[in-house]
Order: sequence, then structure tokens, then C-alpha cells
Amino acid sequence: MSDSQQPPAIGPAGDAATPASADGPATAGSAEQIDSWKTTLPCTRAEAEAIDAAGDVAIDAVLMTSETIEDDRETWRLDAYTEDRPDAAMLAALRALVPSAGTVEPVIEPLTAADWVTMSQAGLEPIAEGRFVVHTSAHPVAPPPGGRAFLIDAGQAFGTGHHATTSGCLAMLDGLADTPFTNIIDIGTGTGLLAFAARHLWPDARVTATDIDPAAITVTAENMATNHVAAIDLIVADGALDDRITARAPYDLVIANVLAGPLVSMAPELAAIAAPNATIILAGLLDTQRAQVVAAYRACGCSLEAADQRGDWTILRLTAGAARYVPSKPIDPKGRDGWALDL
Repeated sequence: MSDSQQPPAIGPAGDAATPASADGPATAGSAEQIDSWKTTLPCTRAEAEAIDAAGDVAIDAVLMTSETIEDDRETWRLDAYTEDRPDAAMLAALRALVPSAGTVEPVIEPLTAADWVTMSQAGLEPIAEGRFVVHTSAHPVAPPPGGRAFLIDAGQAFGTGHHATTSGCLAMLDGLADTPFTNIIDIGTGTGLLAFAARHLWPDARVTATDIDPAAITVTAENMATNHVAAIDLIVADGALDDRITARAPYDLVIANVLAGPLVSMAPELAAIAAPNATIILAGLLDTQRAQVVAAYRACGCSLEAADQRGDWTILRLTAGAARYVPSKPIDPKGRDGWALDL
């Protein structure tokens, strides 16, 4: 799920220092030179997705949202990172993004340069799905026999493998290892992890990875070099309407790990780039959103083959129709319902 997607959690719940007021003394980090500041406020999942989908929030801060309690859709948090201690105007701007926080006092803590590295990897133990294991620099691990390890550090893009949607997609890809694919696309690639897994499973296939966020494509390129992954074509694109994507169609494996709203909105364009009987893997949706997502793709000739529910989240595997889908009318990207916000 990219950056119209939630970035991964950067630390366990409760890792914040003692709350401090905007004009009070620092309560931690004074022994080392302060490099930046972190401000934390509670929020709901809907607020988190609105922040992540906006992409152009006019606040001079790095914003990250994450689950505070796993699979609890109403217990999330917003972490804002700033170069200077947040003033009253900054705090007011952050509060405006998360009205559910009400009068909750923000947690403000100073960070040293070393804190960035420690916090970004904290709590991210290696995860294993089938033949794949995903780890951070802080927790190196060898691959299982006959398997593949990927080093994916938490950072600017979503998809370290630790979220149920990403790990579920890895498991679903692993289960398809004996199915031949020749032309694969990963829409909303984030860190590139799912595209890397596809490249490992189908070394002779053409693999394309796209994301609406240029930062995600930069991160994917860096992760390709780190993990010695070759021959993945990277494209910055909004959905599947880019000429470079349609020119390479049809694809016999389509992967999209984004949000339910975009998945529904993109149904015609994803179905249109899928080959007859192609496999389509969709993720980023809650199980309560499954019926609406499936209905959108069924209207485009696709059928549901399998679903993997992990907590509140569900990963879907569909098959495209026997004839290639042709949209009944041109797709207007500006008219996509639910694109910016989730359902």
C-alpha cells in the first residue's frame, strides 16, 4: 500500500516520552544534541487514511500514521516530525487533522540523530511468509532453505511486510509459485517488496512496479540495489492509466495493495489491463469492505477465487474474465469516486 497508504509503525505503542507542553522544558534527549522533534496525537483509522491519501498537507512536518492497537480500526496515532520544537500554530494545524483527539494533550519529545535510526526499526522483528523472510537492518536474518530474505527498512514508503495486508500478499504470491506468469504488474508498490517477491518467483517474467508517490519509487530503486534485485521497471503513475502501463498490457498477474476506495475506483482500469483469465491480487481492504470491492470487479467480468482474512484485513485473489475486459466508456481519473479517501 503506498503512500496514499499508511507508512508502517515506527515504534511500539507507549514509546513516547513524558508529555510536555509546547513551551515547557524537554523531558528527554538532553544528553545529546537535539536533531528534531516528534509530536504524537491519537486519531482514528479514517483520519489516518485521509492524511496519508492527501499527499499535499500544507504542514512543514513529516507525517506518519500507524495502528496503536493491532486490528483496532479506531485506535491509531499521528506522529509528526519537525526540525524545530512545534509552536502553537503547528500544534493547532496538527489538531485540525485529527479532530477526534479533542483536548488530548500532545506528546512532544526531542530526538537525537541516533533516535531516528533506533525508532524506525524498533519492534520490527523479522517476518516469514512461505519461502520469504523480511527483516530490517536492526534484525538481520538468513533466508530459509530454498527461500529468499529481503532487507526492507522502515522509511518513507509503506510495505515492510509487517502489516497484515503486505504479509498476506506475500503468502498469496508464495502459494502461486507453480503457476506460470510472464507479465506482472504491482500497482502501489510502496517499498517494492511484492514486486521483489514476484521477480524471485518468476525470474523470466517481465515485472513492472508503479506508485503514485515518486518517493516510493525512489525507495523501491534503493531497495532493489540493497537486495540485488534486477530487471524491474519502475513507473511513477496514478493508477493504471499511464500510457507506459497500458502499452505493456495485458498482464497475467496484477497486484494492487492500496485501499478499498482506490481498489473500487480502479476496478475498470485494472480489469482492462488484465489478460484473459489473469490472476488479480487485491489488498488493503477491511473484511467489512470485501463485498463492495468484489462487486466492483465482478462488474468488470472478474470472479473471486480465494480470500485470506488476517484480523480485520482481507486479501483477495480473483480471476479476470475469459475475454479481455473493455470499459464501456473512457475512464476519467479526475472522476474516480473514493480515490482520495477510503470507503
